[in-house]
Amino acid sequence: MRWTSRIFAAAIAAALQACATGPVNAPPPAGIATVPAEQRAPITLLVSIDGFRPDYLARGVTPHLNALAAAGISASMRPSFPSVTFPNHWTLVTGLRPDRHGVVGNRMEDARRPGEIFTMATEDAFWWDAAEPLWITAEKAGIRSATMFWPGENVAFGGLRPSDWQQYGHEVTNRQRVDAIIDWLRRPADTRPRFLTLYFDVVDSAGHKYGPDDARTTAVVAEVDAAIGRLRAELAALGQPANLVIVADHGMAPISADRVIRLDRQLPAGSFTAITDGPYAGITPLAGHEAEVGAALLKPQPHLACWRKAAIPARLHYGHNSRVPPFICLAEAGWLALTREPPADRPPSGGAHGYDPEAPEMAALFIASGPNIAPRGLLARFDNVDVAPLIRNVLKLPADPALDGSDAPFRAVLRQ
Repeated sequence: MRWTSRIFAAAIAAALQACATGPVNAPPPAGIATVPAEQRAPITLLVSIDGFRPDYLARGVTPHLNALAAAGISASMRPSFPSVTFPNHWTLVTGLRPDRHGVVGNRMEDARRPGEIFTMATEDAFWWDAAEPLWITAEKAGIRSATMFWPGENVAFGGLRPSDWQQYGHEVTNRQRVDAIIDWLRRPADTRPRFLTLYFDVVDSAGHKYGPDDARTTAVVAEVDAAIGRLRAELAALGQPANLVIVADHGMAPISADRVIRLDRQLPAGSFTAITDGPYAGITPLAGHEAEVGAALLKPQPHLACWRKAAIPARLHYGHNSRVPPFICLAEAGWLALTREPPADRPPSGGAHGYDPEAPEMAALFIASGPNIAPRGLLARFDNVDVAPLIRNVLKLPADPALDGSDAPFRAVLRQ
């Protein structure tokens, strides 16, 4: 429908021009007023490129992202633990760490809902409503928002959602995602969003399938960069100034079947359940087995650290939320802590994330450029809880001292 409407509009414009009685650039007849071109106010667009490591910018295939970084600011951003997709996307739009906003994993349980498991398809507000995302804060302030995919975007907060949103679909192409943003921005000013989100998942998918160092992953990085270039060109054609804040949720580390720790071989059979495993594992002892599970997990071993949730290192900011399992095991980057036999036809290979946020492989992309961002180049590393306060500042939303982050890393580069 979008392409049909554009062709139709172009045909009407051509017909009107053909009917004109004078040259195209001739001044209007006397007494007929001209309509000045609209002076659009800047919009703010938060773009996530899932699984995009900052060092991908050095591969020579990202001219558009590199140009934005040169015209604004960039950094190697530290994700929150666990460095997986849903917790970090919710942190990016709430300014809270997973332990506080409640989305503590891509998969989790809650004692208040026995027998239920949260997965990445869960839309029930029960799992999300401990923190308010930016688009809801914006809507409450009268700032129209639109989300072209983001975890949690379709969850209602007291009946309130973004003014416009699209249900996530993996098969929606990069071009179609950009088209949705531009179509929203073609609207009249009173129904045009001022804060938008856009999400690309293909770099993460390629990193998982091929590994972060594979040429095929680099080719997908180039595809997303081309989509960013097209987005910028379409914004320019509209005369739409934009503050672009481009982020990733985490990085990616190469994995191998040779780097696997089998927790199920260390724990007595029938003594535990695992809500998640891989780069990190969440273990719940079954009733009466707490001591033997603790004895098996807490002994020192290479490439793995395990803690009771109360003893998780403070730097990870994790373990106080009731949804965090009683034991957390964290593998060294590139290793896997598994609780079951991998499928014979799919041995561990490619890439994974979920490791210590301090691991270089987990670093996440950050770029910001636009009329409210001074060109100051590379910033010092900061935590991703600071992104939401930055956007609140640009949108002129009041600061929230209850957040875990602040706009402190950006105060020297923000301009009104």
